[in-house]
Amino acid sequence: MKLKVKKNRMSKLNKILEIPEEIYSDVPKISMIGFDEMIIENYKGILEYEEFFIRISTYKGLIGINGYNLNLETMTNDDIRVTGKIESFDFERITD
Repeated sequence: MKLKVKKNRMSKLNKILEIPEEIYSDVPKISMIGFDEMIIENYKGILEYEEFFIRISTYKGLIGINGYNLNLETMTNDDIRVTGKIESFDFERITD
């Protein structure tokens, strides 16, 4: 019960300060730049990595990226940048 009250207060404070949800939570944010670059914030890990398919785990589900000449260009603890010819991507939500 105490955790829920604290979470509610933080949520209200973040809304007042207009802080984006992806900054203070583990919600993934996917940004596409054309069809050649994708940035995924708040990822957990890399499950599969091939030149034509990459599968990434997030705190809310799985992201699959299909294409060719796919590369993991930049990886930090918070985000990952995928480059190459991205043809499609899909995501599968993990339910709590």
